[in-house]
Amino acid sequence: MTITLQDALERARANDPQYHSALTDLGVAREDRVQARAGLLPNVAYNNSFIYTQGTGQPPGCALTSTCPLSRFIANNGVHEYISQANAHQAVSLTNFADYRRSSAGLAQARAKAEIATRGLVVTVTQAYYGLVVAQRKYATAERAASEAERFLKISQKLENGGEVARADVVKASIQAQQQQRDLQEARLDMQHRRLDLAVLLFPDWNESFSVVDDLQTPEPLPAFSEVEVASKKNNPELRAAVAAFAAANHQVTAAWGGLLPSLSVDYFYGIDSNQFAIRTDGMRNLGYSAVGSLQIPIFNWGADRSKLKQAELRRDQARVELSHEQRQLLSHLRQFYEEASTARSEMDSLASSAELAAESLRLTNLRYQAGESTVLEIVDAQNTLTQARKAYDDGQVRYRVAVANLQTLTGSF
Repeated sequence: MTITLQDALERARANDPQYHSALTDLGVAREDRVQARAGLLPNVAYNNSFIYTQGTGQPPGCALTSTCPLSRFIANNGVHEYISQANAHQAVSLTNFADYRRSSAGLAQARAKAEIATRGLVVTVTQAYYGLVVAQRKYATAERAASEAERFLKISQKLENGGEVARADVVKASIQAQQQQRDLQEARLDMQHRRLDLAVLLFPDWNESFSVVDDLQTPEPLPAFSEVEVASKKNNPELRAAVAAFAAANHQVTAAWGGLLPSLSVDYFYGIDSNQFAIRTDGMRNLGYSAVGSLQIPIFNWGADRSKLKQAELRRDQARVELSHEQRQLLSHLRQFYEEASTARSEMDSLASSAELAAESLRLTNLRYQAGESTVLEIVDAQNTLTQARKAYDDGQVRYRVAVANLQTLTGSF
């Protein structure tokens, strides 16, 4: 299985638990707004009740009058009372309106956090993906270095047998060959670890049988800072999350004020409330309606509502401070991430040139050594320089890709 970076991102979105947690929070926030909106609208329910009261019947010699009761327990409107009514209920309060607006701000905040999680996942996958790519490159570099050290050991042994170099050169070449073999083992171990780390991100079932595409030779262009700055102001999810959090805190203060103000509720009932479960009884229509309006005026509750208002104001002040900090931090991070990407991009050509020069230096030093014009220390130094130059070039390419991914967490794709 060959996986590109885009394939890796799609697989990670399907399997990463933190990313799915952000999506879950977004879905919960969306349902919170649905529930808050329902609190602003009339709701209808249909109630069915049967109330039975213990009766005594008509006492002997007593006419059916108001002074001659038919039950000993008179909590209801009769011995048998049937209630079958539709109820339309509407509650009006400042708290309900504020809760709806707060839920809308919460939804905007959840959307921004989901976008933060999406962009953060891109950085994570990019690091893991190109970490494996570079680990494979470094393993190949270690293989070449080990092969070069082994070849040089054979050359030094051959020259020693011909009496052209001292035993010390062979010893030094042997030490260098052993060191390169150890470096090769470490490179293999690092490559295996990188593969396992990426596999955890990509596959729901364990799978190590995959390869990645090395596209580091084609880096994406870096736009001008002015374009990046404009994009960050429009597309920064962290700033949007802070703005939404401040708006939600403001609406929470309004909702807390609602607890100190009167609230109104209206109920309209239509249906049956009679002693028999029937639409008509003895020619009389039992269907009817009633309406109830209630105005609740808070008087005294031991300061609980005042305390809720104070809590809401404290949270709003904290949200204001966090929003101001986020605005300053955006400017700082934008400059830092752009400078990092710009520096990494400008160094790539220099690193590539250094790797080419190091390879040429090793070739010339080998020729000079075989001609007796250089020492074994120069050979070892040239080998180490080439290995370091190749690794630095690989690291520089990954550094640029990761820097661009970090920059796009603030700006979105460009």
